[in-house]
Amino acid sequence: MVWCEAQGVDYLFGLARNDRLTAEISSELAEAQIESERTGKPARRFKDFTWSTLKSWSRSRRVVAKAEWTGGDSNPRFVVTSLSREEAEARHLYEKIYCARGEMENRIKECQLDLFADRTSSNTMRANQLRLWFASMAYVLLAALRRIGLKHTQFAQATCGTIRLKLLKIGALVTISVRRIKVAMTSGCPYAHEFGLAHACLASAVP
Repeated sequence: MVWCEAQGVDYLFGLARNDRLTAEISSELAEAQIESERTGKPARRFKDFTWSTLKSWSRSRRVVAKAEWTGGDSNPRFVVTSLSREEAEARHLYEKIYCARGEMENRIKECQLDLFADRTSSNTMRANQLRLWFASMAYVLLAALRRIGLKHTQFAQATCGTIRLKLLKIGALVTISVRRIKVAMTSGCPYAHEFGLAHACLASAVP
């Protein structure tokens, strides 16, 4: 943080909670608990305050706290940032900016785990680079399929692994003729409707 401030670089970091920080938002946690118990749903409050550690920080900094009550228990979270209140208010800073980082990590994990982009065991750097390139292209294609072809189905928010296993990794009878390639799926396929809808959506998207 000191380096970022000296270089004029804004930052937004997660901050490990402790008893002092939790005590700072005790009233917000109590309000969230009352609302959660009344509605039966998770509830959250946000608090924006200036904070400094007892020893490790060189100065006070802006901290945003999420006071959440969910599943019958408290779930406080804290972030520290150089962004001002005018640039981003507390809820927007946490939910739209900070949480977006976690969503980006999820997309990287999709490519790495669902599409096996972590398999870079070839002898040469060029071969491993080619493997990563193919994995990246596969992710682009599956993301487009999810965004365009599956937007009106139960798989609109599905991971690449789910789409691969339930829509692509299926048994079918392929018949090739001079004019066409025919793919015949079994009548018992549980996702035949989604498969057909995806095909219709993709076909309509092509100019």
